[in-house]
Amino acid sequence: MKKYFFYTIIFIAGLILNASDANAQGCVAVRGMSCSGGTQALGLSSLEQGQFQFSASYRYFQSYKHFVGDVEQTQRVALGTQVVNTVNNIDLGLAYGLTNRLSVTLNLPVSFFDRSQLLSSDIKLNPQWLRFHTGAQGIGDIRLSADYLLFNPASAKGNVSVGAGIKIPTGNANAQGTFHNVLKDGRDSTTVHAVDQSIQLGDGGWGFTVQTQGFFSIFKNASVYFNGFYMFNPREVNNTLNKGTLAGVDPIIAYQSVADQYAARIGINYIPVTSWGLAVSLGGRLEGIPSHDLIGGSSGFRRPGYIISAEPGLAYSKGNSALVVSLPVALYRNRTKSYYDLQDPTGVRWGDAAFADYLVNATFTHRFGRSGHAAMPVLPKWQQAGPNQ
Repeated sequence: MKKYFFYTIIFIAGLILNASDANAQGCVAVRGMSCSGGTQALGLSSLEQGQFQFSASYRYFQSYKHFVGDVEQTQRVALGTQVVNTVNNIDLGLAYGLTNRLSVTLNLPVSFFDRSQLLSSDIKLNPQWLRFHTGAQGIGDIRLSADYLLFNPASAKGNVSVGAGIKIPTGNANAQGTFHNVLKDGRDSTTVHAVDQSIQLGDGGWGFTVQTQGFFSIFKNASVYFNGFYMFNPREVNNTLNKGTLAGVDPIIAYQSVADQYAARIGINYIPVTSWGLAVSLGGRLEGIPSHDLIGGSSGFRRPGYIISAEPGLAYSKGNSALVVSLPVALYRNRTKSYYDLQDPTGVRWGDAAFADYLVNATFTHRFGRSGHAAMPVLPKWQQAGPNQ
C-alpha cells in the first residue's frame, strides 16, 4: 500500500491544490471558479469508471488596498477611506468517472460577501468616519464540466488533462443593498439598489470554459504541476444597473459587464517522507479579468486587472480522503484600464480596484466506490523506495 502514497500525494498536492479558487484577491470581480475546474482534476487523477468523488473547498480573503495600474493608493488606508470586501466562499463539487480517462464534475459555489465603506468621505459631515455595510449571501453560478486524460492513467511519469464546460447563471446578479449617505443637514439618507459588482453572487450570463492541467515527475519524490483556465462570457452586459439609476450615467457603464476571466498556476510538489502521507508545494499563481472579452462586446462596468501570487501549500492524504491548505500571497497587483477607461480621448481616466494581500484556501476531498488503485500506475523502482520503506 505504501507505494501508492507517492502517486496519490503527487496528484493531490499538484492537482487538488488546483481546486484553490481563482476567486480573485480583491474587487477585480473574478467569480468563485476553480483555477482549472479544480475538483475535475482531482476526479481525473484517481477516479475509475463508475467512481464518485466529493469535494468541499473553503476560501477567505479581505481586500482593502486600492490600486490604479500597479501603483498602490496608500493614502486610502492612511486616511481610512478604503473600501473593504470580506469574502467567505464554499465550493461543493461532485465528480463521476465515466471511464478511467473521462470524468464529469458539477460544482456549486455558496458565497457570503460583506462590503464596508464610509457613510461620507466629507470629514465635516462624517467626523467620526462612520461606515456602513452591504452584502450578498447565497449560491453562485453552477458549473458543469468534463475532463479527459491525454495519456494512459497507468503512466507513472505524469499526465495531462484537457477539459471544457459550461457556466450556468444560477447566481443572483442583481442582489440589492441599502446604501447610506449623510446629508448636509446631518440626516442619514438611504437608497436601495444593486450592490457592487465585486460582491454580486453571479454575473448574469451563460459562459463556457476551457481548461488544462497536469503534472510530471522531475526527480525522486518531486514533480511539477501546472494548470490553466479561461472562461468565455459572450453576453456583453447584464440587467443590473451599475449606479442604481440611469440618470447622469455614461451609457457605456450604465449596466454591469459580464466579463471573461482567466487563471494559471505552475509549481513544484515535494514529499519529504513518503510514508507520512504529507506533501509540500510552492508555486506561482496568475488570475484576473481582461479589459476586452475574446467573444462579444466589452462595454458595461468592470474592473479589469490581475494578481500574481506566490502560493505555498501543504497536503495530507489518508485512504480515500485528502486535505489541502494553500496560502497565495500577492506579489504584484495591477488594475488595468477598462474598455470604458480607454474611451477617454485624453488618456487620463483610470479607475481603481481594491486587492487583498493573501488568500486562504482549504480543500477536503473523498472518493466513494472502489479503491481506485486499478487506475493508479505501478511506480518505477526508484520512486517506490521511500526513506521509511
